Amino acid sequence: MSYFSIEDKLVVITGGASGVGLAITERFAKSGANVVTIDLSPPPEELETLTSYHYEVDVTDSQGLRAALENISGRLGLIDVLINNAGINGDDGAMLGACDDDLTRKVIEVNTLGVYNGLKHGPDFMSDNGAIINTSSLGGTYVFPGSGPYSASKAAVNSLTQMAAAELASRNIRVNAVAPAFIDTPLAQKDIDLFKAIGKRMTNTGRIAQPEDVAAVFHFLASDDASYINGQIIQVDGGMSTGMTLAEISGL
Repeated sequence: MSYFSIEDKLVVITGGASGVGLAITERFAKSGANVVTIDLSPPPEELETLTSYHYEVDVTDSQGLRAALENISGRLGLIDVLINNAGINGDDGAMLGACDDDLTRKVIEVNTLGVYNGLKHGPDFMSDNGAIINTSSLGGTYVFPGSGPYSASKAAVNSLTQMAAAELASRNIRVNAVAPAFIDTPLAQKDIDLFKAIGKRMTNTGRIAQPEDVAAVFHFLASDDASYINGQIIQVDGGMSTGMTLAEISGL
């Protein structure tokens, strides 16, 4: 018996061409899933042989995303797993009074409306008993001063996740979210030294996450072994959300 199997499942991943999305894409494809990516950037060449199709679609374009999902379903059949992962960072360190209005609007459009559009249209092209997994953040529940718009966008993702779990229950489509803390991705490189210092002092593991750490949780939630997990926000934060660490106390 193979545990946590996603073999032959049709999986659609938004934001699947870089960062955590790329790690999810690679892991799922190598685990036997039939993977389709949606991203504004093309996937690396080494993944071209592992994925079925790639669509360059902006997830904030409601009808454009719907058309892509409809095309995928028409080509390959009903979608088993939809991963709403596309997202961008905000202006880390900017207090609310100093946030750029245009960037704030873009963060909310991509991070929140991108997930909303997936939840709105995705189920129309999914099989019953499927799974939807949204990418949230520890910032959705944990206060990081200077990350207001980003944190708000992810708090909204948490709410949408739980609402969709209730509304799709009659079709047995599970909806969960994965909420990582700091991850060593290309998006994080501008502030990577700060993030690593935070990870060293504020997590029980003493480090920030690698994309593969997070992709493993998506893998489990996509499998039938997670059939009784629904409407949950899974924190992948090295223990940061549990409270103070020994490293923090020793530095007082």
